[in-house]
This record gives sequence, C-alpha cells and structure tokens, in this order.
Amino acid sequence: MSRKERIVRYTDKELRAMQERGEDKSNWTQAAAMTEAEIESAIAEDPDEADMVVDWSQASVELPQPKAVLNMRVDVDIMDFFRSQGKGYQTKINAILRSYVDQMTHHDRH
Repeated sequence: MSRKERIVRYTDKELRAMQERGEDKSNWTQAAAMTEAEIESAIAEDPDEADMVVDWSQASVELPQPKAVLNMRVDVDIMDFFRSQGKGYQTKINAILRSYVDQMTHHDRH
C-alpha cells in the first residue's frame, strides 16, 4: 500500500462530528488533566520525539512574498516538462528560479 493510499482527509466539521460521536482516539479529559511535567515526560518518552529540541522562543512567522504576474515565452518542451510534473509546477519553477538567484547573489558576494 502506497503512502498516498493511507492518507485520509477530513474537514473540521467532520472531525468535530467524529469527536462528538466518540469516534476519535484521543482522550481529551485525560489530556486536559495532565500537568506540564507529565506532558513533558510523555513527549520525552515518545520515540518519534527522541533528540528533538525546539526552541519556540525564537520562532518567527515568515509571510510569503507577493508574487508577480509574468507572461513570458518559454520553449514548449520546457513547459511540457514542468506541466507533466502535475499540480504545483509553477511553484516548482519559482523555487528553481529562487535557487538560481540565491546562488548568483551568494556567488557575487565572494
């Protein structure tokens, strides 16, 4: 079974309805009763969290840069390649251009 076949999507309304029917697997009463120390201990015992230390005090929210509308001519085979990649191909093109710009501006500084 591929990973995509295991992914299940629910809306927030569906999740709330499942919770009201008791179909969720979380014990929210037990979770709400836990102390901060108990929560930290449970996290430390979780193998998925092993050696993971996150300092949220320095976290920042980075808003995406506004995009410019672009109309340009590109070789047909180039567009065919990116379009064949499926949804998000324009984002992929932007990421490739971003990488190029970053490399060129980094190279110019040295």
